[in-house]
Amino acid sequence: MSTTPTTTLTPAALQRLLATGPAPRLLDVRTPGEFQTSHIPGAYNVPLDTLREHRAEILAHLDEDVVLICRSGGRAAQAGEALAEAGLPNLRVLDGGMMAWEMAGAPVNQGPKRWDLERQVRLVAGSIVLTSGIAGLFVRRAHLVGTAVGAGLTFAALSNTCAMGMMLSKLPYNRGPRTDIRTVIASLREQS
Repeated sequence: MSTTPTTTLTPAALQRLLATGPAPRLLDVRTPGEFQTSHIPGAYNVPLDTLREHRAEILAHLDEDVVLICRSGGRAAQAGEALAEAGLPNLRVLDGGMMAWEMAGAPVNQGPKRWDLERQVRLVAGSIVLTSGIAGLFVRRAHLVGTAVGAGLTFAALSNTCAMGMMLSKLPYNRGPRTDIRTVIASLREQS
């Protein structure tokens, strides 16, 4: 039996749900920095790492339908697996994530602009590969660093995880305002 949420919701379908009520609980599992940049009005920021680590505590405050949101859908699917394993029914993932939501012209709360995590990963990985390729012209075997990065990116794609992204998400630039479990629970409790 799969624990993956089987239901996805298009941006148009979510807009209808929000307009006609009762509205589902919107959990945005991106980093606080990403959330601060833009998010759906009424969404709660519950970063994926926090959700995984404290899913039992969070689960106690989720008694209605839940829609999981991230940038494009991958992290939301992982969050869905974690919550489904913990026993939460009625999980849905916003199909295409915030990218699709914004493309649909749906309402968004905007904050200061930041580079999203995926773009940062491309910059760091590309810079490492470029630098090791150039260094390889002068230093024997330096190109192997780029090969290792390529292997890591291949593994990231196959496993739908990204170690570099997880490391970059820990940088102060990506953290934004601190989101700890007490803050998450307090915000969920306020709207219960």
